Amino acid sequence: MELKKIISGITNCKAKGDLDLDIKSIESDSRKVTKDSLFIAIKGFDVDGHDFVKQAIENGAKAVMLDMNADLKKIKLPKDITVIITDDTRYGLAMCSCNFYDNPSKKFKLIGVTGTKGKTTTTYMLKSVLEKAGYKVGLIGTIESSIGDKRIQESTRTTPESLELQKLFAYMAKEGADYVVMEVSSQSLKLNRVAGTQFDYAVFTNLYKDHISPKEHPDMADYFESKLKLFQMAPKGFVNADDFKCSKIISSSPNCDIKTYAIDNKADLLAKDITITNISVDFKVKINMKNERIKVNIPGRYSVYNALAVISVANALGIDAEKIKEGLDEVLVPGRNELVPNAADLAVMIDYAHTAESLENVLQATKSYTHGKVICVFGCGGDRDREKRPRMGEVAGRLADYTIVTSDNPRTEKPEDIISEIEAGISKTKGKYEIEVDRRKAIDKALKMMGKKDIVILAGKGHEPYQEINGQKNPFDERIIVKEILGEKKD
Repeated sequence: MELKKIISGITNCKAKGDLDLDIKSIESDSRKVTKDSLFIAIKGFDVDGHDFVKQAIENGAKAVMLDMNADLKKIKLPKDITVIITDDTRYGLAMCSCNFYDNPSKKFKLIGVTGTKGKTTTTYMLKSVLEKAGYKVGLIGTIESSIGDKRIQESTRTTPESLELQKLFAYMAKEGADYVVMEVSSQSLKLNRVAGTQFDYAVFTNLYKDHISPKEHPDMADYFESKLKLFQMAPKGFVNADDFKCSKIISSSPNCDIKTYAIDNKADLLAKDITITNISVDFKVKINMKNERIKVNIPGRYSVYNALAVISVANALGIDAEKIKEGLDEVLVPGRNELVPNAADLAVMIDYAHTAESLENVLQATKSYTHGKVICVFGCGGDRDREKRPRMGEVAGRLADYTIVTSDNPRTEKPEDIISEIEAGISKTKGKYEIEVDRRKAIDKALKMMGKKDIVILAGKGHEPYQEINGQKNPFDERIIVKEILGEKKD
């Protein structure tokens, strides 16, 4: 594709050199550059792509895009290299990617879901309902990218980098996707990963304190403002009216036609007569002016909110009530209130709860229906929001009957340091607990102390089949570990 077409639509852009170059690929990683590439230098949190411009050119780049503050004297560009200067190369990467892949998001209907909790479950629910209605559906999120029954790849982040995202969109368009549902993280909105993408519908689940760290968001205001951007990119939206930020989203998004859903507050879609058991939730809701009974096989009040978001979208799309009910009844979400089948018939639940609020929801829900003890095994991720650690400890100490504090993904931090910060919170409660740094040993202890009426909750890792330690992801699938400990063969 001609370079001038690739950079079309990028504002505050200056260029020097041949814009009629035929560009074969776009890269932001100099190691992936091949002949006739456009290399876009991104200044990241740890690495500055401008330091690798020389390597990119040696690997075959014919054009480079640089930040306007780049030191051109230090970079020493050859005269035959075309240079594009812009004020935001992350935005430039996103726009170039859209152009290079022929704006694939315009070739299907795109539904973006943002919020602190519930994004993954909501997208899986949406996919299930849309497929019951006869559509071919793509999914992009925390767990995986897939289309129909075909998994394209496991995910390394909630929302891919813009280049990878547009490539995924192009693949899904080629495969004939009618709809794509995707999780849209606050980071992806803040860092322009979804710039240039055409959203048709936006969904907001809720806002809680999370992702506050030097490498994410400096404060809650920045966190919320980042999420708000999605509703400035979509013509129609659906917002949880029970969340305190609902009115702010509506008032800040005048060009987005927003409908609301709720359990407690006045809204366009209300859930009533809610029943929660140890394996499901069901409730009444009005679809096409008729009261319908909805069942979801994921226990917890939050499952009602997620289902309401999905029903709101489905109503707007005119999907038949029976298809909505079937899709919600049959949905399965890895690592979200996931009960691990086992020969001992013990209640072992894996859940991704990794904030104080999500852990509290899971523990409160299980305590309401469990006849025995609630045993909680959890830790906190390293290199992430440290403030949530004592808060999660306090929640576990207050609500669980017994807690084993252990490692999550320590990343580059010492597990013992993370655990001590969790202990600062749990020690303030009267809750019984112990510390076991080794997560496998912690799981083993929990399973060996539980009785038939008890439930063990393995919180924090959910769908993840690994444990990240010092930059390495080591195999660690809790489903397999549970079965091994209980004397069953590995799947």
